[in-house]
Amino acid sequence: MLPLPASLAYLALVFATTAWGSLFLVGKHVIGVIDPVWFTVVRYALATLLLLVLVQCFGQSPWVKLRANLARLTLLGVAGYGAFSILVFVGLRLSAPSHGSVLMATMPFTTLGLRWLLDGIRPSPRAVFSAALALAGVATVAQLLAGTSGGTTASQLGDLITLAGTLGWVFYTRGAASLPDHSPLEYTALTAVAALPWLIAGAALATAGGLVVLPSLAVLASFAPELLYVAAVPTVAAALAFNLGVRRLGAPVGTLFLNVVPVSVIAVRAVLGVPPQASEVMGAGLVALALTLHAWPARSAPGVRLAKARCPGV
Repeated sequence: MLPLPASLAYLALVFATTAWGSLFLVGKHVIGVIDPVWFTVVRYALATLLLLVLVQCFGQSPWVKLRANLARLTLLGVAGYGAFSILVFVGLRLSAPSHGSVLMATMPFTTLGLRWLLDGIRPSPRAVFSAALALAGVATVAQLLAGTSGGTTASQLGDLITLAGTLGWVFYTRGAASLPDHSPLEYTALTAVAALPWLIAGAALATAGGLVVLPSLAVLASFAPELLYVAAVPTVAAALAFNLGVRRLGAPVGTLFLNVVPVSVIAVRAVLGVPPQASEVMGAGLVALALTLHAWPARSAPGVRLAKARCPGV
């Protein structure tokens, strides 16, 4: 199979992060009624059904790979799908979406730090500067530099919970390197299949303990369009696109694109009739500049730089 052109890999990452931006808009509405734990379970139950069909049709011996790597796939799936989704949306309930956007933007720093700590790959000054510039852009979008966002005890707790959740996605993104024989589709699908029983069991235990409330069928039916959209687009399609882009370009580039999430939220709101503020336009420009600076070395010397970034950081 011919390698995916870098240009298409960048487009895949843009699509994934834009779709995740819509997840914040739709999810904020849904979790006001459905607990984040059960929202995550329903989201991935629906998504797994679709992924099962896709991996059965297009995977190469996926069930053999599932049996051979069940423990690893389960751990990675619970981290990326369970911990990340649940903690981020629990944090979103307590804090402002602008705070969550900034915390999502810390993942490039986390990824660079883990590659340095675990892989011995020291980040280049350009990579560090690009990540810092992107973070500054998202902070500008959220108007945190102007001190206009709230800072109550509840919101601070929500921010800490969201920050913990982002570590789950960083761990999931890096984990693909340990399964190089899994295609992006297989990695996405098999981690979901392996993790889903544990997500259901955890939600059931939390419900039995009175920590969360099981939504009724009537409530789920009232949110059917939102749940189907979340399962198909921000979950299945976006995860496939993200894993495809990361496989081609590496985790540092992939996580840097997570800064597009809050910018995409601004774009969707603009389409809905809410014009962007000056700080939002300025922040979007900083994010775009950071992406350009970080991506430029990969385009200028793909044979060397991409070979270094593709496996160790996925």
